[in-house]
Amino acid sequence: MEKAKISASQLFILMVLFQLGSALLVPLGMRAKQDVWLAIFLGSVCSFALMIIYYQLYRHYPDVLPTTYVQKILGKHVGKTVAFIYLLYFMYNSSRVLRDFGEMLLTFAYPDTPLFIMNALLMLVIIYTIRKGIEVLARSGELLFMFLYILAVIGFILIIFSGLINLSNLQPTLGDGLGPVLNTTFTETLYFPFGESIVFTMILPYLKHPKKAKFTMICATGLTGINLTITSLINVTVLGVDLASRSQFPLLSTVQSIQVADFLERLDVFFMLALVIGIFFKIGILFYAAMMGTADLFNIKSPSRLSYPLGLVILFTSMIIASNFPEHLYEGLRVTPLKLHMPFLVLFPSFLLLVVYIKRRLKLN
Repeated sequence: MEKAKISASQLFILMVLFQLGSALLVPLGMRAKQDVWLAIFLGSVCSFALMIIYYQLYRHYPDVLPTTYVQKILGKHVGKTVAFIYLLYFMYNSSRVLRDFGEMLLTFAYPDTPLFIMNALLMLVIIYTIRKGIEVLARSGELLFMFLYILAVIGFILIIFSGLINLSNLQPTLGDGLGPVLNTTFTETLYFPFGESIVFTMILPYLKHPKKAKFTMICATGLTGINLTITSLINVTVLGVDLASRSQFPLLSTVQSIQVADFLERLDVFFMLALVIGIFFKIGILFYAAMMGTADLFNIKSPSRLSYPLGLVILFTSMIIASNFPEHLYEGLRVTPLKLHMPFLVLFPSFLLLVVYIKRRLKLN
């Protein structure tokens, strides 16, 4: 483990930036149509149970990384295998987010630039930051967190003054019943982006005050849930359900619609800056977790030496995971939630916690 400590406020900021990340970019939860806001809100509320599971695992093993305590729970050989699979999962997730970033920039401003160049530039910046350690990443988050929210408030005010909001686009509420909302919640919004916070089990051992972990995690998830709920409400009221569903980047389309007093328009740069900040921290945290976990699993004394090889793996994986962006979106929103996120974010952590409780009970008896 790195000899570093972060405060509860820094953990809160990192979690909010991580969860917002690419969730602001993609058409999250649009299968619920005009009730997408409700599916996102329910997903955030239900994810509180996942945060408690992750916290309970951390509470039983507060001083070691998950790559170590999984071996204590399941045994050395099985535990190492499971830990290694989780590291691959973190790297795969980071490559997906990196692909989101590259595709957004190509669509937004650089259509003639190769995707590899866009991804490689961001990856170099992330590698440089991660080599400095978790404390540097946390301090960077403190600097950029307020900037991100200032952009969000300005954008919200401009949308209101543009007269773009049409509340009738939210009707009829629950027009198809509660079924589509619950289906979207438990097949998509519960896992992405809230359940992905399992990666913070790799960061919790660096927390200065372990007792604040649970409250911080729940508060961060609640704030993100509110932010994404408001964002989805704005997207639907401005664009309408049909356009928001068809758009690859609904929030970008919303921001492009802003026009105040016939001179204040083309504010896409606000959207790009906010997205770059969120995606930078999401990839950075996933990458850091993979790097520290790999070093812990294979007893590598200098984790920073792994930054370049792991960074190259993530970079090249981002190029080959899908042949085009629609296929990438389909895999991310329809395939991975049930085939990857559900077992890795819900089923297996719950199983680990059950094994811990059984072992503790047997030991007490």
